[in-house]
Amino acid sequence: MSKVSVLVVDDAPFIRDLVKKGLRDHFPGLRIEEAVNGRKAQQHLARHAVDLILCDWEMPEMSGIELLGWCRAQAPLKDVPFIMVTSRGDKENVVQAIQAGVSDYIGKPFSNDQLVSKVRKALSRSGKLDTLLASAPQRSLAGGPPNDSLAALTGGKAEVVRTTAAPAAAPPPVRPAPAAAPAAAARGKGQGQLRLPNASLPCVIRGLSLKEAQLVVKRGQVLPQVLETAVLDLEEDNEVARLNGYLHSVAALEPKPDSEWLLLLLRFVDQDPQKLDYLSRLIARGSTQKHYVPGA
Repeated sequence: MSKVSVLVVDDAPFIRDLVKKGLRDHFPGLRIEEAVNGRKAQQHLARHAVDLILCDWEMPEMSGIELLGWCRAQAPLKDVPFIMVTSRGDKENVVQAIQAGVSDYIGKPFSNDQLVSKVRKALSRSGKLDTLLASAPQRSLAGGPPNDSLAALTGGKAEVVRTTAAPAAAPPPVRPAPAAAPAAAARGKGQGQLRLPNASLPCVIRGLSLKEAQLVVKRGQVLPQVLETAVLDLEEDNEVARLNGYLHSVAALEPKPDSEWLLLLLRFVDQDPQKLDYLSRLIARGSTQKHYVPGA
């Protein structure tokens, strides 16, 4: 059994599975444990030693920032690398995490390359990468240079990561945007901002439920991919929600091969009661405001 272990903490099963698959593919021999929230993680950490913690911020019972504070107050855990995985990319939230003792930060949605880079860097800094290399082929742990997301989020230049998956066919040249979306899109419930691993797209919300959202986006140079992780940013009455999910389907909105508009089905993965309550209120009102979070 590997001497190097990681604890993955997230209330969304899809995100945990995504992280676990990425780690197994690139770090064979790494022992992976999981917890469904901060409270369960706390119980696990009280009994078992780990070499790295990958933790979501927004979770029921105990949040990631609360778990981080608890870990840094425990002698056996105060130096364990702690990577926060979250859609909270606001500068003040990043600063809060730094002050609490976070080791690094991965913003949702993230690509597999970003995940692998951050984990490799954390294990290297703690001296555990050599231990893992000794029990796994070196080629499986090879990769590009790590990047400093904390510096980027606190004033540096944001990184640009290209996913390895390519669309089946190149999209047509992007034409100047029309004054408004087509009539089918204009009948949507409101607007939001959809953040993908390699793009951020304004979107029209055509349908909304507790489990999923139907979104219309303008076709661009980068095509959204099925099963790609995504974050939908919504704002209403100065209340911001960042809804984590994955793209369940991608289709042309217009019945023609060069359709300028795409219809996306975003399946939510959050189990956070506050987010579910927010969605319930939006659904009950029957519409969302037309605002989205700029620059998020």
